[in-house]
Amino acid sequence: MALAVAALVGAPAPAAEKLQFNRDVRQILAENCFACHGPDSAARKAKLRLDVREQAIEAEAIAPGKPDKSAAVARIFLADDDKELMPPAKSHKKLTAAQKDVLKRWVTEGAEYQLHWSFIAPKRPAVPVVKNAGWVKNPIDAFVLAELEKRGLTSAPEADRRTLARRLSLDLTGLPPKPEEVEAFVADKAPDAYERYVARLMDTPQWGEHRGRAWLDVARYADTHGIHFDNYRENWAYREWVIRAFNENKPFDQFTIEQLAGDLLPNPSLDQLVATGFNRCNITTNEGGAISEEYLVLYNRDRTETVNQTWMGLTAGCAVCHDHKFDPLSAREFYSMAAFFNNSTQGAMDGNISNTPPVVTVPRLNDRDKWTKISKDVAAAAAKVEARRAAARADFTRWLATAKADEFAGKIPTDGLVFHAPLTEGKGKEFKVSVGGKDQTLKYDSGYDWTTDRAGKKTLTVRSGPAVELKDVGDFDKAQAFSVSAWVHINKRGMNGALLGRMDEDNKYRGWDLWMQADRVGMHIINTWQEDALKVVAKTPLKTATWYHVTATYDGSGKAAGVKIYINGEPQQVDVEADALKSTTRTTVPFKFGQRSGQASRTIGAALQDVRIYSRGLTGIDAQQLAGSSRTVELLAKPADKRTPKETDELFSWWLATNDEQFKALDLAHKQLVQEESTIKARGTVAYVWVEKPSPPEAYVLYRGDYDKRRDKVAPGTPKVLPAYSADLPKNRLGFAKWLLQPDHPLTTRVTVNRYWQEVFGTGLVKTSGDFGITGDQPTHPELLDWLAVEFREGGWDVKKFFKLIVTSNAYKQSAQVTPEKLEKDPHNRYLSRGARFRMDAEMIRDYALAASGILVEKLGGPSVRPYQPEGVWEAVAMIGSNTRDYRRDTGENLYRRSMYTFWKRAAPPASMEIFNAPNRETCAVRRDRTNTPLQALVTLNDVQFVEAARHLAQLGLTTGGSTFEGRLNVLSKRLLARSLRPEEQAIVKQIHDDLLAHYKAKPAEAQKLVTVGESKPDPKLDVADLAAWTMVANELLNLDEVLCK
Repeated sequence: MALAVAALVGAPAPAAEKLQFNRDVRQILAENCFACHGPDSAARKAKLRLDVREQAIEAEAIAPGKPDKSAAVARIFLADDDKELMPPAKSHKKLTAAQKDVLKRWVTEGAEYQLHWSFIAPKRPAVPVVKNAGWVKNPIDAFVLAELEKRGLTSAPEADRRTLARRLSLDLTGLPPKPEEVEAFVADKAPDAYERYVARLMDTPQWGEHRGRAWLDVARYADTHGIHFDNYRENWAYREWVIRAFNENKPFDQFTIEQLAGDLLPNPSLDQLVATGFNRCNITTNEGGAISEEYLVLYNRDRTETVNQTWMGLTAGCAVCHDHKFDPLSAREFYSMAAFFNNSTQGAMDGNISNTPPVVTVPRLNDRDKWTKISKDVAAAAAKVEARRAAARADFTRWLATAKADEFAGKIPTDGLVFHAPLTEGKGKEFKVSVGGKDQTLKYDSGYDWTTDRAGKKTLTVRSGPAVELKDVGDFDKAQAFSVSAWVHINKRGMNGALLGRMDEDNKYRGWDLWMQADRVGMHIINTWQEDALKVVAKTPLKTATWYHVTATYDGSGKAAGVKIYINGEPQQVDVEADALKSTTRTTVPFKFGQRSGQASRTIGAALQDVRIYSRGLTGIDAQQLAGSSRTVELLAKPADKRTPKETDELFSWWLATNDEQFKALDLAHKQLVQEESTIKARGTVAYVWVEKPSPPEAYVLYRGDYDKRRDKVAPGTPKVLPAYSADLPKNRLGFAKWLLQPDHPLTTRVTVNRYWQEVFGTGLVKTSGDFGITGDQPTHPELLDWLAVEFREGGWDVKKFFKLIVTSNAYKQSAQVTPEKLEKDPHNRYLSRGARFRMDAEMIRDYALAASGILVEKLGGPSVRPYQPEGVWEAVAMIGSNTRDYRRDTGENLYRRSMYTFWKRAAPPASMEIFNAPNRETCAVRRDRTNTPLQALVTLNDVQFVEAARHLAQLGLTTGGSTFEGRLNVLSKRLLARSLRPEEQAIVKQIHDDLLAHYKAKPAEAQKLVTVGESKPDPKLDVADLAAWTMVANELLNLDEVLCK
């Protein structure tokens, strides 16, 4: 590490120049000494600190100006076998001779320390004067050129216009330019042509998508929860907010505040609430046996580490278990920062549901005004309903005095009733049922017991044990309509399993069930799960400790639309999770109470009453009568003096809904508004948001980071090494966000502009963009970094303005051509002796192929999509029962959307992108690795997406390039490279094409197989062999290094 750092920052200062602690010394001490003699008090040896000058001098480890009197210097020069040698052999660290000499010389010169450079607030430095002043277009050029001249290097010539057109398009939109755009730019000789091209690219929606895609890595955005089941999480509204923020050029300070504390702003808008989804993007669990307190600690740790790395470039996670070993950040300070984010109403368990609270409804943008109005209308209509409810009480009391139970018994639907189980016995180990009108008595052992129901009677509750079975009940086929109803009560959150069912688990779950999924009522009707089945689940969960009447009805159509769910007689909005029933659903296994197949499907703790099965579909009126009349009969049969006030209120509600015309009219108007509100809601989505607890935020210092080893309670606070937290700021997330944005904060602007620089040039001015601490790299251009940081802040945190500054510099415009001298003196182009050139990110490579071939669907926003993916990727990592176990590929335009919209499963990120170093987004990622491997070539050569794209590119060449080989090839090369191929390149491709054409003419079956790869169909007017040959040519061109690199 020390050698690498020395190589990066250059050799130590020459003898005539005094050594600088930050530049020459700190890295040596940090790498070799601070682990035992640094900030971490728990790991400190011999009570010696070498990171604090006063303490090092007091301990006589360092005697300024007297290396012969300095114990630290003496011990680094001892023999290798000396036990007193430092660093000790057991540390596996060893100083080089050059490093020893630096330390000795530093002590000789007075052993002066400096505060670490990144903890000193940046000040705008003077723009350097350079020899080649004519090359300087803006201050960036002056700083870059000054560094080049110091190293005996020169800048590179400006790249040609076609190269610049492609480079700008990729850097500003993430997509290759269209050929006509390149030609227009090349032909535009106006002095401001370049600036207008930049402005046009920044004004496209693709600008926000490209910038937003990089931010999603930082925010650890994904479409699944991440732990245990890794189920679907619906939070794509946050992704849309990010894209919109960049497209609207939201100032970065506001971008920061809204994400960290949008909910704490005065009268926050819906968008500002959605922005707080940043804080909710962490991984979560719902694993059985998980300890809530432990996971709440883990979630808060993630948020604290993410915020530190994103805005301050600090590896704060190193202070979770102990004081940071290198940076001046104590464990106490870590937990003080954590206190800001330790006050959410979010629970520890995600419930395996897509909308884990707290969430907000996010209507479509064109529905926002309607949503605001209808919310008020619904409230007004509800008030009228309640007013009539109060006024009608006297009429109800008169009716109740003469009402008889017998009047209503006949209103319970009996047509098609094939099974009825009242389940009201209340004692013993048996209960009575009616099957086809004939009574039976069913006995049980330990699988059930009797508990008190809503009316004070006993009802059947499911327990662990064997199920009661009936062979002659519920044997329905695909084309048969049938319905199931019951009164249901659940006693715990997260109820999963079957309330009733007839299903053969060993035969791919053939049969049907009435299902509970995370407290939501659903129904399966299955031949083979999942490819030949229906599954419908109500959107609204049942509450615990509440009785509901549930009806599920199927019309025999084989379609999910034919399945209806009613709760208390009201139709429910549903999620369709399977809609492909084609074959029989009949099975020889028996009908069961409280489960459908094995014990794992039992709804333990669920209580059932009045179970009915019909051999027909039930109507909405039937469902209302079942929910209302059966209960009415029961309550009216009870003597008036035995009824509880709650039961009388229940009768009153029923009477209003069936007998009071004024109430019914008002209630109908209210329900119509609610339905309209629900329709708008269904067209939209939800967003994960932060809701602050009313109590002040606090946290505990945790010994070794263990959730159950609390030490001191700490209030929200910030590290001492950074600017003081103003007394004017509230001690909450809003105050913390504003503290990050203070003019004297040394990190926020530096870290942000460095990450933006990294997006354009491949590497930041500080290579370790996630570590601006003591072990991080020194900036290659420290004054440029500070100038950019101040410019960004004083320029209004304007992101577009900042990127424009970069891409209009001559440093950016340089040709990427390299010379032997530059390879020797600037091998990694850290000093920008030439234009940046590096392999594109995963999403850009895929999007490039789609765009160049003309099949990219440039639709903005919306839910995540599922393009092509190899089979079995999800199944290999997913648990049975996870709703992201089976990858169901999309069809149509969703196969060709931009890669940032691809469904991101944390346990298995998109396979073709993971190979190109896309992160899993389980944690914050501020920088991606760049590799070039054979596996990547296998993707771009063989993946369905790339082969299909090559065929479409070939079709464009054949249909728009005329009849000559050169004309067709020119279409391909201009779409891929923004230029025509040179004659010698064309000759190579011509030979390849001719060989391929001969091959496919001889083997037409292979040609046909190739041109039908992918969902889209080949142009039937084209010769198959010719299309196959050009497809392979396009495929090879897509794999050129010039195409895959920016």
